[in-house]
Amino acid sequence: MKIALASPLFPTSIADGLQSLEKLAKEASAQKAEIICFPESFIPGYPYPEFNIEKATPQQLQAALAKARQIAADNQIAIILPMDWYSSDGYQNVAWVISANGELQDYQPKTQLDPSEDDIWTPGTMRKLFEVNGVKFGVVICHEGFRYPELTRWAAVRDAKIVFHPHCSGSNRGGASPTDWGAADNPYYEKAMMMRSRENTIYFASVNYCFQYPDCASSVIHPAGECLAWQPYREPGVLVIDIDLEQATGLLAKRFKSELYQ
Repeated sequence: MKIALASPLFPTSIADGLQSLEKLAKEASAQKAEIICFPESFIPGYPYPEFNIEKATPQQLQAALAKARQIAADNQIAIILPMDWYSSDGYQNVAWVISANGELQDYQPKTQLDPSEDDIWTPGTMRKLFEVNGVKFGVVICHEGFRYPELTRWAAVRDAKIVFHPHCSGSNRGGASPTDWGAADNPYYEKAMMMRSRENTIYFASVNYCFQYPDCASSVIHPAGECLAWQPYREPGVLVIDIDLEQATGLLAKRFKSELYQ
């Protein structure tokens, strides 16, 4: 299966984000990718103070989702689109899954908020599995994948072959300046990616924005915990890679003895 990870520049507006969405989805589709994932809260953009992102209205978000569905159908590629959303539970950080024909499967809300997000979003209360072309996958959002390994395992024990991990980690003002993936003096994020794959024997596909000072790269991790491919730091673009699903056995996840913790 070919998967694609989008590493766009931080959007200046919803319109700018949709333009990047269309461009990168088209590039991924041309390379025969079956699904593409974008970074956390891509529409309208993660609410970092440095970017002055205005809170979007329900109408703006609904129109943006409709446009994304058309982009998926036009390019015949499934899209994981993280965005803010007004649900019956409140204002949430979610990731919509859109099929290659533009149909909505459902969304995964962020259930474990970072402490800094408590006054921004309402946490979700459900975990979901998704499926594209017969391949099951899960979605964990930023903090959930870096600090709550239980959520990746939740998907792995239910036969997910991949867990996608849209996140937002870095800055355009200052911070880390990594040059080598997984280096000892890099922030811990790439090490956490390795563990989410290795401890479950599945693929972990982590997706970040293109920042001038990134904490980590958009990366695809093999079920053995090795980094298969990563988008170069500070270079916007789309990473497309062919993964061997037979390697994603879920062996270690399925050996977990949950009854010991009840």
